[in-house]
Amino acid sequence: MKLITEHMGDIEYIVEGKKKQQYIKGVFMQGDVKNQNGRVYPFGVLQREVKNYNKKFVEQGRALGELGHPMGPTINLDRVSHLITELYEDGKNFIGKAKIMDTPNGKIVKNLLESGVRLGVSSRGLGTVKTNKQGVNEVQKDFVLSTIDVVADPSAPDAFVNGIMEGKEFTVTGEIEYNIQQEIKNTELKKLDGKKLELFKKFLGNL
Repeated sequence: MKLITEHMGDIEYIVEGKKKQQYIKGVFMQGDVKNQNGRVYPFGVLQREVKNYNKKFVEQGRALGELGHPMGPTINLDRVSHLITELYEDGKNFIGKAKIMDTPNGKIVKNLLESGVRLGVSSRGLGTVKTNKQGVNEVQKDFVLSTIDVVADPSAPDAFVNGIMEGKEFTVTGEIEYNIQQEIKNTELKKLDGKKLELFKKFLGNL
């Protein structure tokens, strides 16, 4: 599995209410469309993941996103810039709306938008990609949506709308390391030594 990111362009900048709360809104993801790096996300896969993401994160007020992409699938609280408040279907598109937060990175996003900088959004998730009979790289059913980040596009304005930012590889070894870290975090202190030995044996078995 690897970390897969897809860059969408042209998000709308919105200011609402007396407190002038700032939001971004636009197409966050697209299904059944071959993008510029040759990948296709089956609509059914995105539909399932958006439903899960809404239930587990958006509805619970936990749908945090970052400014820029990190190396892995987890949310880094020190990099958070926005809170996704809506994510819904519109044809083959998934429209999202996100509240820009008053965090250090959120303030950067606000300043960039107020200065007229065009920002985009980019989905982040774990999954595998296989080439289908048509020679298209298709994201598989094991795809899991992690979040949607705010990103800057270094390419020309004309390429912005359909721009794609390639994700960094999240190798099998990296995934094993991430899973080990999570299991250790969730282990009681008195059982930690035994858990470390168990995980070390599991790690060796994956080499």
